[in-house]
Amino acid sequence: MTRKNNLFRRIGKSRRNLSLPRFFIALSILLLTAGASLFANAQADNGSGKNTAVAQEGKAKYVFLFIGDGMAMTQISSAEIYATARSSKDIAITRLSFTRLPVSGITTTYDAGTFITDSASAITAIATGNKTLSGVLNMDPGKTRSYKTIAEYAHDAGMKVGVVTSVTLDHATPAGFYAKAPSRSNYYDIAGQMVKSGFDYFAGGGLLEPRGKNKDQPDVIQAAQNAGYAYVNSKAAFNALKPGAGKVLAINAKLQDAGSMPYELDRKADDLSLADYTRKGIELLQDAPKGFFLTVEGGKIDWACHANDAGAAIHDVIAFDNAVKVALDFARVHQQETLIIVTGDHETGGMTIGFAGTQYDTFFDKVALQKKTFIAFNDEVLAPYKKNTPRERANLADLLPSIKDAFGVDYAALSDFQKQQLEFAFQRTMGGEIERPVAEDQYLLYGGYEPLTVKITQLMNQTAGIGWTSYAHTGVPVTTFAAGVHQELFSGYYDNTDIFRKMASAMNLEL
Repeated sequence: MTRKNNLFRRIGKSRRNLSLPRFFIALSILLLTAGASLFANAQADNGSGKNTAVAQEGKAKYVFLFIGDGMAMTQISSAEIYATARSSKDIAITRLSFTRLPVSGITTTYDAGTFITDSASAITAIATGNKTLSGVLNMDPGKTRSYKTIAEYAHDAGMKVGVVTSVTLDHATPAGFYAKAPSRSNYYDIAGQMVKSGFDYFAGGGLLEPRGKNKDQPDVIQAAQNAGYAYVNSKAAFNALKPGAGKVLAINAKLQDAGSMPYELDRKADDLSLADYTRKGIELLQDAPKGFFLTVEGGKIDWACHANDAGAAIHDVIAFDNAVKVALDFARVHQQETLIIVTGDHETGGMTIGFAGTQYDTFFDKVALQKKTFIAFNDEVLAPYKKNTPRERANLADLLPSIKDAFGVDYAALSDFQKQQLEFAFQRTMGGEIERPVAEDQYLLYGGYEPLTVKITQLMNQTAGIGWTSYAHTGVPVTTFAAGVHQELFSGYYDNTDIFRKMASAMNLEL
């Protein structure tokens, strides 16, 4: 087999970083030089919108674009450190499958108005190659002109198209492949555009406003069925789907916050996973003579980081990686025709490996003590307690056993300062009559989340040696990984708008 043929077989095998013999160093330099030459050739255009070099070498028939929403190197590295810390005290990492892909690059994420993008402007850049303003979906900054997406180009070229996400299907990132809107919050209109797109497979989370903001509009799910989509929302019906089923709209049977799939940490063993939806997408799309374009979003990585819940984020990164493994399994059979790209749209939370209180040490094994995400604790423990406990009878001691069980936080082991922080947050949660911080301080302390819960996760994270700077996005670059046909295009340092052009080139699409 050729070197490229062997790449997918080698990915997934753990190995330590070893010193390379001089021969392999020289060989690496030659390969990098060859890659640079290929990349230079890939920039040539024959004037028809097709790339000459790519057209000669063949195109990527099966294309996977995985997007870890809110995922930059800290989220990735944290998952790799955690994977080792669960079973070993060694200072080492257990590589994720996608960090072992043979090509990687660094990708900038700024949009037309700020260095800190939101998901709408980020996906507009990735899906269309154009910068726009935060909150705007596939339209120019003036909101007068719309852009065609890579998924639409692929569909027009005869490829089947699938969109999978762990959040809602009308959320910014999945919507970025089929919708155009001056505001990403136009959920009902966006969902209607999903149906009109004619794409072949939509799966994962639900819809935020299937009957409009006031619940007085025609039902989008019914409109999808009228348009020929097979709608399934149970595990049995989903598993029964077979090739030839036609267009499919599959919504997870269990939905958590705001209509999304449950966080991986909260998912039950027999519930469908992001990997399951990816596997079914391949099964339903691969009979297309022209191939397929399948995009998969790990959207709850972002949601967990907004809430500064490291445990939730880490488990969702691992679930995202499991979905990538499904694509790698497919690629081993279709090595000469498959391209896999893994990237993030931006970083969320300013997550960092390191905290002042632990200085040069980390204790990621403590993350393994967490059994619930912040949202599950709110829904299952805190909300019932608030409902059933009068304010004057509320006592933090009532919740300490549940806190220890859910997060592994032992109140007795906390410092006096940490205990004060927890008590203060508890009073805020219960609405106690204490000195209230001004609105700005309230946000800086808790980010708009339930005060007690976010303080618990912050204390747990700090004990593990994990820090946060924000409840929003940050402007740091993300990493893009690639393997397969024309993987060399994704090496280097480039902007998120270039991902669109690189995909179009690899797919030999006319733009």
